[in-house]
Amino acid sequence: MAVYTDVAADELAEFLGQYEIGELLSYKGIAEGVENSNFLLHTTAGHFILTLYEKRVAKGDLPFFLGLMTHLASRGINCPQPVKNRKGEALSALAGRPAAIINFLEGIWPRKPNAAHCAGVGQALAKMHLAGRDFSMTRANALSVSGWRPLFDVAAARADKVQHGLRAFIGAELDHLEGNVWPNNLPQGVIHADLFPDNVFFLGEKVSGIIDFTFACNDMLAYDVAICLNAWCFESDCSFNVTKARAFLGAYGRERPLSEAEQNALPLLARGAALRFLLTRLVDFLNVPPGALVRPKDPLEYARKLRFQQSVAGIRDYGVAASGLVA
Repeated sequence: MAVYTDVAADELAEFLGQYEIGELLSYKGIAEGVENSNFLLHTTAGHFILTLYEKRVAKGDLPFFLGLMTHLASRGINCPQPVKNRKGEALSALAGRPAAIINFLEGIWPRKPNAAHCAGVGQALAKMHLAGRDFSMTRANALSVSGWRPLFDVAAARADKVQHGLRAFIGAELDHLEGNVWPNNLPQGVIHADLFPDNVFFLGEKVSGIIDFTFACNDMLAYDVAICLNAWCFESDCSFNVTKARAFLGAYGRERPLSEAEQNALPLLARGAALRFLLTRLVDFLNVPPGALVRPKDPLEYARKLRFQQSVAGIRDYGVAASGLVA
């Protein structure tokens, strides 16, 4: 979450008149994240989240995101629900941007995830994958392997200003992953594609909700697993924590066992996931709009994670025995 587009109080109050959520008492921008403009609203009816969808999010994709949240909730997944306006619409417009209001979920995201948090995320991710099997809408993953070269082209000229040799490092990895090695025959479905710690709420060590579906799409389910391995199973110094990985993969596999093919592909998928976030972070780091209330995330974190993933020979390097995860 972030704030790129400011909203005046009188403009917001008029906008809220389209909804039956009470009168505005206060609101504040949420600086965390990098994609859209988000505000915490406090009205006489309670708390809500207002999202203004910025330029990277295509307006035509918004019905997919909002519909997916409604679908998952109907299947028992605790995620935010769009609030419809008086016309029965979940999507509106504010400050020249597509806008939606969603309900507020209780809980906090873990700043220092432990193994119990990782197990909770593994279970929640698998349940989400299962719940999404009968979701009728589809959306291609614009940030899969075919989308990485354009990102690299945007950032390549200035990459070495962030770290010497970064351009060559990314270029070599991109050449490798584009070289007919990216799998295309693994189980597919709806994935979250951005399930970082700040997108999972906990009450104690129990998952209370999953938020921010603006990268959700259809892709390999194991790719979502790989994204989470990178996001949850490293320490702040980017050292890999085998205990966390074992807890995460074990909990996922108890709900949805990984096939042998998925297990074999997981190290490669984790490399790709690390490169994807290295590239998007690098582009964002180099292109923060003036005056935006946003904290760009460090791209070098994912350069270090990518170097680790390049060294992984198989799933046993993640601390699990293959036999315990096979369907």
